[in-house]
Amino acid sequence: MHNVIEAAFPWLTVLIAVALAGAFLLWVVKPLRARAMLFGIGLSAVILILFLVAASTFDFDAAGRVQLAEDYSWIPQIGASVAWGVDGMGLVMAGLAVFLVPLVLLAAIGDFEYEKPDRVAGYVGWVLVLEAIMIGIFAARDVFLFYMLFELMILPMYFLIGRYGAEGATRAAIKFVLYSLFGGLVMLVGVVALAANGDGPHALLFDSAARAVGGNGMLVFITFFVAFAIKAPMFPVHTWLPDTTEKAPAGTSTLLVGVLDKIGTYGMIALCLRIVPKAAKDAATPIMVLAVVSIFWGAFMAIASNDLMRLIAYTSVSHFGFIVLGVFSGSSTAMTGAILYMVAHGVATGALFLTVGFLRRRGGDALITTYGGWQRVTPVLAGVFLVSGLATIALPGLSGFVPEYLVIMGTFTVHRAFALVAVLAVILAAIYILLPYQRIFTGPKPDVAVPDLGPREKTVAGILVAAMLGLGFFPAPVIDAVKPVAEQFPIVAATEGSAK
Repeated sequence: MHNVIEAAFPWLTVLIAVALAGAFLLWVVKPLRARAMLFGIGLSAVILILFLVAASTFDFDAAGRVQLAEDYSWIPQIGASVAWGVDGMGLVMAGLAVFLVPLVLLAAIGDFEYEKPDRVAGYVGWVLVLEAIMIGIFAARDVFLFYMLFELMILPMYFLIGRYGAEGATRAAIKFVLYSLFGGLVMLVGVVALAANGDGPHALLFDSAARAVGGNGMLVFITFFVAFAIKAPMFPVHTWLPDTTEKAPAGTSTLLVGVLDKIGTYGMIALCLRIVPKAAKDAATPIMVLAVVSIFWGAFMAIASNDLMRLIAYTSVSHFGFIVLGVFSGSSTAMTGAILYMVAHGVATGALFLTVGFLRRRGGDALITTYGGWQRVTPVLAGVFLVSGLATIALPGLSGFVPEYLVIMGTFTVHRAFALVAVLAVILAAIYILLPYQRIFTGPKPDVAVPDLGPREKTVAGILVAAMLGLGFFPAPVIDAVKPVAEQFPIVAATEGSAK
């Protein structure tokens, strides 16, 4: 295919295989378990280095094309193949995943200091399995392959939430599984509809599926969109998220909200807009209404939350509303902002979750009412929380500003009313971040004796703060990678063409 550049070396397969092999070794080689966390950090760092080497072969001048492509026959009878490849968007999303995993494991050392080696090895192993699945999802070019990985993702997340979370985590994990399985079941209807119309051993490749939709466009779109809306998560199918993040370990919540939930918005772009563009355009207005509702609902619920983990989850519902608004606005500028938003939100929200994890380890819980005056005891922790929070509310110079600006500006050019209403949520964002900061960290010095962030925690926080500043002041490389992708969808051309 003219739009695909074959890989000279199977980088994507290697990345996935290394992560899976690491998990397998941890589970079967008993001596490794005693050093499971260090092994996981080292291996995930190796995967990050391998990814950077692979990314160095990516032609950013052709970022709109699928590169590093591989294609292996799998189930030719239904047109399914193991096809990997990334465009600019897939590359930056996979990059976000491999960037966060070693930081999550480094931050989690403190949570497992007194745990049995087998239990630690189980946690690290499931994180590595999850990393392999995340890379696979963002690299998948076959609808059936994407669907299989979408479903398999449930397994490691169930154990990472239910087995390693706080009291009540099993119930939260089951709720996550039920919502995810329902979304996957609905999505399966769309996959079957595409397979029924497909012809040939590669019929379910994204581009091939787009040509085989036939008269099932709206059906396929609805089934895919429902699955992705649950994963995103959007109002009203978001309720599983705050319950999950409240009970899950901080590192698990970081990967869940920072990366995995992006599969929802990524899927809307990579599958919905690419495979069924006409249906996506027809459904754009009600979806934008839903996005605006998500923005405000998430903001109001965040303001009302006493638990910091739930608060961050609700802020993410609001942020995902902005992303979906950018995706379906029909503006290439807003689309570029939406994709950049996914990366920026992953970094800033990851930093918030891990920082609250550090706080919870010292204070015993994540309830806002538990704390007060803690900047006098843990000034570095307070500073990291403030910077991370300001990044999520789009303070200029931090990661959230440019993507939010692009989404609002782009939407304003084609749907002025939606943009103006969404702007009002910026005020609410300042409230749900600054008010908790004031309640937790300001005031008289509390009568507690806890240490500030140690060297390991400062390393994690420092890297994340540097990433937020980098995306704030130098977002151009990421924009260059994703803009060609944002410009190639028919919904953009149709809407911007009609707006002129």
